[in-house]
Amino acid sequence: MDKYTDRSHPEYIPGTFNIYASGVPGTPVNDAFKVLKKDKNDVVLIPQPSDSPNDPLNWPKWRKLIHFGLLSFVTAFTAATSNDAGATQDSLNEIYGISYDSMNTGAGVLFLGVGCATLLLAPLSSLYGRKITYLICTTLGLFGAMWFALARRTADTIWSQLFVGISESCAEAQVQLSLNDIYFQHQIGSVLTVYILCTSIGTFLGPLIAGYIASLATFRWVGWVATIISGGLLIALIFGLEETYFDRNRYVTPLNPKLRSLNDDPNTSDNRSAYSVSEKMKGLAAMQTRERNITEEDIVNDNEMHDNTSEGQIDDKANDVEGKFEDDLIDNLRDGKSEGLLPYHKRIAIITKATNLKGWGLKQYFKYLFFNLRMLLFPPVWLSGLFWGIQDVFLSFYLTTEDTYFYDPPWNYSDYGVAIMNVPTLIGAVIGCVYAGIFSDYFVLWMARRNNGILEAEYRLYFSLAAALIGPAGLLMFGIGSDRSLPWQVIYVGLGFIGFSWGCSGDIAMAYLMDCYPDMVLEGMVCTAIINNSISCIFTFVCSDWLDASGTENTYIALAVINFGIALLALPSFYYGKRIRKWTKEWYNQSVDLRDVL
Repeated sequence: MDKYTDRSHPEYIPGTFNIYASGVPGTPVNDAFKVLKKDKNDVVLIPQPSDSPNDPLNWPKWRKLIHFGLLSFVTAFTAATSNDAGATQDSLNEIYGISYDSMNTGAGVLFLGVGCATLLLAPLSSLYGRKITYLICTTLGLFGAMWFALARRTADTIWSQLFVGISESCAEAQVQLSLNDIYFQHQIGSVLTVYILCTSIGTFLGPLIAGYIASLATFRWVGWVATIISGGLLIALIFGLEETYFDRNRYVTPLNPKLRSLNDDPNTSDNRSAYSVSEKMKGLAAMQTRERNITEEDIVNDNEMHDNTSEGQIDDKANDVEGKFEDDLIDNLRDGKSEGLLPYHKRIAIITKATNLKGWGLKQYFKYLFFNLRMLLFPPVWLSGLFWGIQDVFLSFYLTTEDTYFYDPPWNYSDYGVAIMNVPTLIGAVIGCVYAGIFSDYFVLWMARRNNGILEAEYRLYFSLAAALIGPAGLLMFGIGSDRSLPWQVIYVGLGFIGFSWGCSGDIAMAYLMDCYPDMVLEGMVCTAIINNSISCIFTFVCSDWLDASGTENTYIALAVINFGIALLALPSFYYGKRIRKWTKEWYNQSVDLRDVL
């Protein structure tokens, strides 16, 4: 079991899990294995929770559901406000002469705000707790909605979207991190299904509601309603959102590296290996790094030193210092059973300082800021970013096509009529989320049973094959149907297929990346958001020009080919994904160790 749960094991590969460990024939059952916590279905809990009532993994179901509910609303609402400006385009053009190209520019600025804010706010959650980022984003979203409600000039409609984009940034990485704080590895797939579903509801239902508001009142009420809801949400988050930051490395758990290094049996051949010795040395290093700053250069130099030292010398050194530090190592670990539940005011504190915070954390902030970019070197991050980003690109194109064609004959739709076109897309997205989320959870568990309990992250990529076929078909049906004025049934079914690909691809992208590198969720999501929103921003600016230059039909044929090609990237990832994870293991382990001492 060690090689599936212990990053220090020489055969450990991130993204490979043993979820039915007791069913693995020939696997030695040691003391550490016997105490591993499991659920009622005998699935090993990853990560292993502590015994503390303040550990979010130990929260009762009602607390998790309240937290999940608030985060789901944040996700849906920010997605809605980021897409509702399109429903007011006709009114803004008629009243103030604000062009459709200017609204496209506003959408590009919005994507830019999402990507930049995701990167800039990410270190705050590692230093001051998760909650502060939600409050900052909601406050700025309130300001952006109010600015949009008061808009009179082109600059107002563009720059208000910057703040709206910043508000959505919390749903790009922070929400996934918070969900990862309270749910176990085998539950993430279903949890992400709800997350993607909420994103889909906001993305597709938001313009519908905005169009209805604009038809009943004026476009300004789209901004005012968002302002009112933002104010109510801010109050709900202040008093209802509990902090999920929890340093589990300070507590006794079966997989705590400090505890495991002291429990090694020196009489076994395995524990007399270099692996056992390195475990003890790492336990000592963990103590020493609390007394001094470790830089990346230190870690590299330490590795070179161990490479140049004979195994016998390491054994002697480990034995000499083990007795000196063993008591300190154990004393440093907390027994969660002896802790009481934190009082309410501490559980909802606006700022919860990290255990490694030094002073105000200014230097650490910039270290975290650049550290997060390390994940751009991991190929699965790019796959996730491309899967998710290309769906946002298609969103820009078909919304632009709707605005171009469906206000005019033979359709003659109103703002509300165009907004209703998001309903089939939403239905498709719901089906895609269920397919790639709930069904995939059952599928990967079934595959794990067939593989003696071993689950590989690439199992989820099987589900991208449907998106590779259905997504391009939807783009062709909608694009060609709109250009040739085909029956509305063809166009609406095409939108449903596009929605299916949206929900399916988003779920696969998030779940696959979180399975590949489970200890680097925030960093992975930040880089995914950068890739995703950079692609979306670029294509938003070129969208109208491409449609004008190539024509609607030819443009959508090209988009269908692009969609098919990106979806098929799952095939090389499926065959070579485990090799890539093995190849990036040392970089991954080094990154996790370095992050914990920044």
